Amino acid sequence: MREKLLETLIGALVLVVAGGFFIYAYSRADTEVSGGYALVANFDRADGLTRGTDVRLSGIKIGQVIDQALDRQTYFAKVTVSIDPTVEIPADSSIRVASEGLLGGAYLSIEPGASDDMMKAGDEFLHTQGAVDLVGLLGQAVFSAGGGKQEDGQ
Repeated sequence: MREKLLETLIGALVLVVAGGFFIYAYSRADTEVSGGYALVANFDRADGLTRGTDVRLSGIKIGQVIDQALDRQTYFAKVTVSIDPTVEIPADSSIRVASEGLLGGAYLSIEPGASDDMMKAGDEFLHTQGAVDLVGLLGQAVFSAGGGKQEDGQ
């Protein structure tokens, strides 16, 4: 009987510690949707983007992806982002899908333009660059490297 009580107490302690880790992780994560203004970008490839994906300017998070949809007329990925209301984006800025490394996650990177006019809620980025297919590029490099000239007699 005493062993079962000890096992129950240890199990309860493990659950309390696991709950504490969960609460700590949730409080440290930036999961809340900012109350910013929405901008739209159309990409030919939006690989790796999901709701909540970071939007960064000079490497600093200034927003996140709030929606994605397929434009049924152009077949582009229509991505809506929410930008911190204290950050103004020049109207001629560009946005691209970037990667945190070969195996890292994707994020959106904004390159600010030089326009004096700033984007407003609902505006669309005119200059976009979609995700790069790294596996496809690697495959092309490998197969093109071995495709040199043939030897005589073959």
